[in-house]
Amino acid sequence: MKIGIYYSYWEHEWRGDYHRHIDRVADLGFDILELSCASLPTDRAELISLRDHARDRGISLTGGHGPGVNASLCSDDPAIVSNAKAELTGHLKQLELLDAHVVGGGLYSYWPVDYNRPFDKARDWANAVRNVREMSFVAADHGVTLALEVLNRFEGYLINTSAECRRFVEEVDHPNTGIMLDTFHMNIEEDSFAGAIRTAGNLLKHVHLGEANRRVPGKGRLPWREIGNALNEIGYDGACVMEPFVMQGGTVGQQIRVWRELEQDVSEQALDADAKESLQFMRYMLKEV
Repeated sequence: MKIGIYYSYWEHEWRGDYHRHIDRVADLGFDILELSCASLPTDRAELISLRDHARDRGISLTGGHGPGVNASLCSDDPAIVSNAKAELTGHLKQLELLDAHVVGGGLYSYWPVDYNRPFDKARDWANAVRNVREMSFVAADHGVTLALEVLNRFEGYLINTSAECRRFVEEVDHPNTGIMLDTFHMNIEEDSFAGAIRTAGNLLKHVHLGEANRRVPGKGRLPWREIGNALNEIGYDGACVMEPFVMQGGTVGQQIRVWRELEQDVSEQALDADAKESLQFMRYMLKEV
């Protein structure tokens, strides 16, 4: 398994200097940097420059995407669905230029969910299955796998457990669509971390690592040995990307609901030190024993 980190750990907004983050994570010893599709450059030359920079530093790139309410594949509104397909197609083209082969997130719906809006889960499920299936063929054309994130009940209503996601992916029935598990969400929804990982099994395509308190892995209470053993048991060899959020403020802090600094020191130097220590901890916890 390769271990990465989401660039947003160091940012208050869903954007950043990706060249700087490539150098940062390479220096810290990570294998992967995850980028936000919403803030990818639109210029072809800049995408190629990022790709080449990552290759030079030995860093693989993955994408994360949380579609907005007006770009939801589960919508009943044809205009919204058309917008969602166009937006995701554009991101798949960008990821292909980046040589990034996985995009994870609540791609089947929108994020963060607005529960003031009415919804019909059965209807939205059927819409999402049909539209994700169509987008799976587009993803295949660009060499990208759609990793559908299982979200907790407070951030999404359509897919909340590994079992639900497996049923959804089996209905989509396309090799370029699979399951994404996130330990933060699993902590809320699943009866068993290992059980959820076993349920995902061969359909697991992407993993996010995060403590229940949103700090870096190792600074909380999640059973990392259980998680690592289960991943090894199913033969998972994909990306494991840390997704900590410890800073209040900005769009990131607001949307993730971080209302206080979760570390006493949130300087770049301190964040770097915590990330490096967590990386060493997770390399130990994820290794096969």
